[in-house]
Amino acid sequence: MALYPKMVMDALQTVMYAGTKKNLVESGMVADQPAINGQKVTVVLEFPRDTDPFLKSTVKAAEAAIKYHCGKDTEVEIVTEFKSKPRPEVEKLLPQVKNIVAVSSGKGGVGKSTVAANLAISLARLGYKVGLLDTDIFGPSMPKMFRVEDARPYAVEVDGRNLIEPIEQYGVKLLSIGFFVSPDTATLWRGGMATSALKQLIADANWGELDYFILDTPPGTSDIHLTLLQTLAITGAVIVSTPQAVALADARKGIDMYRNDKVNVPILGLVENMAWFTPAELPENKYYIFGKDGCKDLAQEMNVPLLAQIPLVQSIRENGDVGTPAALDIDTATGQAFLNLAQAVVTVVNRRNKEMPKTKIVGVKK
Repeated sequence: MALYPKMVMDALQTVMYAGTKKNLVESGMVADQPAINGQKVTVVLEFPRDTDPFLKSTVKAAEAAIKYHCGKDTEVEIVTEFKSKPRPEVEKLLPQVKNIVAVSSGKGGVGKSTVAANLAISLARLGYKVGLLDTDIFGPSMPKMFRVEDARPYAVEVDGRNLIEPIEQYGVKLLSIGFFVSPDTATLWRGGMATSALKQLIADANWGELDYFILDTPPGTSDIHLTLLQTLAITGAVIVSTPQAVALADARKGIDMYRNDKVNVPILGLVENMAWFTPAELPENKYYIFGKDGCKDLAQEMNVPLLAQIPLVQSIRENGDVGTPAALDIDTATGQAFLNLAQAVVTVVNRRNKEMPKTKIVGVKK
């Protein structure tokens, strides 16, 4: 029996694609006119992405339909193409990002996110291209701190891939799971769902060229940290703690996680947050509410730099709550403190890159 293109197209019209609940022709998935060479038929089907859950079943259904309509002796070849190119391999992610800095803390409540936000803004004010990823999937805070809670990232096509366009605010490119979930609803996800969402924010976003990519990590050690270590070659970690003994004990665990033989991420230094309290009416006075020089002593003990001591100031909290971080005003003492922190981070990163090899991504056991 002689074969011709219309016969093949009629066959494909009987195959439903679950993604659109229309047939393959109506769905616009037949990318080209079917090629016929004797009893061999070649059809090109275009799917939305390489991870399409209906891909295998649709291809099998298309093969069966063509054989049914054109004869069981027909040789069928289905070629699959994708509107969005597949995600690059892990080792090739973020090729235009020069330095990746994880801001971490051993426990919650020490101001890690506040430090991460102000560090990113201060680096941008120094003239660097900066990205900030809020990796705290279960408690995202960056949309509020940057006053972009109502922002909704959109997709852009870059080199054949559909990518999430980060929100830009205060000179920083920003992404957070907070842009995609309700701020009033708890995020109840299993670990696999959370890590999958995090990988999307890293690999499927248009971060472009960055001098510094800041990761605001969740407190403690978790699946999220492991996912970051298995996905990105982190240049170094900044550990945030208060001078309090309980916080310092947890900070040691955070340092140990990065220094683990299987991880080997350099510790860039420590930031002592809430180092002292100075009331506005007594600017010369310092009250060491959480203890004195705890991080300074720990830094000396662990042989890492003390990058900054940030005072406990009411305006830092107020500015964070209303989405205007303290680093925006360098004429204040707190704004200058965060600018000094950014300059210290630049110095230690440059030294680290000069003296140490690039960090290797942690391997995934199979």
